[in-house]
Amino acid sequence: MIKITQSWQKRLEASDKPAYLLLADLIAEDIRTGRLSARDKLPTLRDLAAELRLNYTTVARGYAEARKRGLIDSRAGTGTFIRGTSPAVPLRGGGGAEMTMNLPPEPQDAGLLDRMKESAARVMADTDPYDLLRYQDFGGTVRDREAGMAWIRPRIPDCRLDQMLVCPGIHSVLAALFSQLARPGELICVEALTYPGVKAIATQLGVQLHALPLDEEGPMGESFEHACKTLKPKALYLNPTINNPTTATISRARREALADIALRYAIPIIEDDAYGLLPRQMPPTLASMAPDLTYYITGFSKTLGAGLRNAYVRSPSARQSQRLAGALRATTVMASPITNALSTLWVEDGTADAMLQAIRTESNVRQTMAQKHLGAYGVAAPSESFHLWLPLSSAWSMVEFASYLRTQNVGVVASAAFSTDGNPPEAVRICLGGPMSRDDCDQALRLIADTLAHPLHPHATVM
Repeated sequence: MIKITQSWQKRLEASDKPAYLLLADLIAEDIRTGRLSARDKLPTLRDLAAELRLNYTTVARGYAEARKRGLIDSRAGTGTFIRGTSPAVPLRGGGGAEMTMNLPPEPQDAGLLDRMKESAARVMADTDPYDLLRYQDFGGTVRDREAGMAWIRPRIPDCRLDQMLVCPGIHSVLAALFSQLARPGELICVEALTYPGVKAIATQLGVQLHALPLDEEGPMGESFEHACKTLKPKALYLNPTINNPTTATISRARREALADIALRYAIPIIEDDAYGLLPRQMPPTLASMAPDLTYYITGFSKTLGAGLRNAYVRSPSARQSQRLAGALRATTVMASPITNALSTLWVEDGTADAMLQAIRTESNVRQTMAQKHLGAYGVAAPSESFHLWLPLSSAWSMVEFASYLRTQNVGVVASAAFSTDGNPPEAVRICLGGPMSRDDCDQALRLIADTLAHPLHPHATVM
């Protein structure tokens, strides 16, 4: 350590940069070059001040800056050590480990990629391009709707053609349904932690969200019934399978209880089953329990890729399907015929199912990584999920944790983004998909685990 501090003294004497900032720079440089390693002990503030011929306050500020950058860790009674952090995830194309957007992983299966390219080329080769460039009736062609029925059949075995709509993405369907079912100032019941797009839609439309508290089985039925009696909600919105953000799936018993309450009070149900086809086994849909009340929605954004903006909606009746089509037509005109044609062919020729299987497999690999690195911290998620929910200990607030990880080029989302009751838990959502490779994902998870193992206290005074 004496040689290192002698080197620091020479650099400090030769530089015009504020000494406390340069001291943090020198620690960082020696970590990068290997002169300092994880768990190396640094001199006390007084000893280092004497060795560097600096005053105590300057060295204290230098240590504080190094600690803020995540370079060192100071604990009462043990001293100051080089932190054992993994290096920041290197930026790739200006990105880094982007774990905020909930995108499916991208399986690097050469055969599957060739199949997707060949199918996409066949869409254009077998179709008159002008047919795909014209306006079409809203809801898709008969062939498109039949493909939609085939895709949702594992979850909705009984669906008629006049109940099915092909729409430009789940989000647009939710906006249309919210505007159709509730007027400004009226209320829709939602889970206490829910898809943040719903919050944005409600704010835009002036619709009030009433949060239903959650337990281990899902939204609490007694809270929903109390709301039905006293608040007269206009609908119940649920994301029941691999919930975004918590990854929880509402139990069969709780689904039956919620459906029963909705039937008794005639409350429409919006079942956003974006992740519903990912698990190999799951409880029955609410649409099967309350078919005359439930709008069942799924799509390809969470099972194939977010750029495939196609959603399938099974409405409670043909009349309600027509009404929903009118609301959607007013805002979106129609789903893209080109996108419809590609989705339909992929469903028909099995490419969509092959992609779904590959995403399940890749998600399983990444969840295994997550359990290896974060299992000790209470994280749990289904193997088919490509996001996870990480509770935080008292050492971190969710905002500090997410902010610190961002400085390390890892993006996660604090729980406040999903809260509808104003009382979010200390937790973050971490996404494992998108363009990240397995190695990038593993490295980011290692960094997150190390951050949990060696928490920073960015506002504490270094002593």
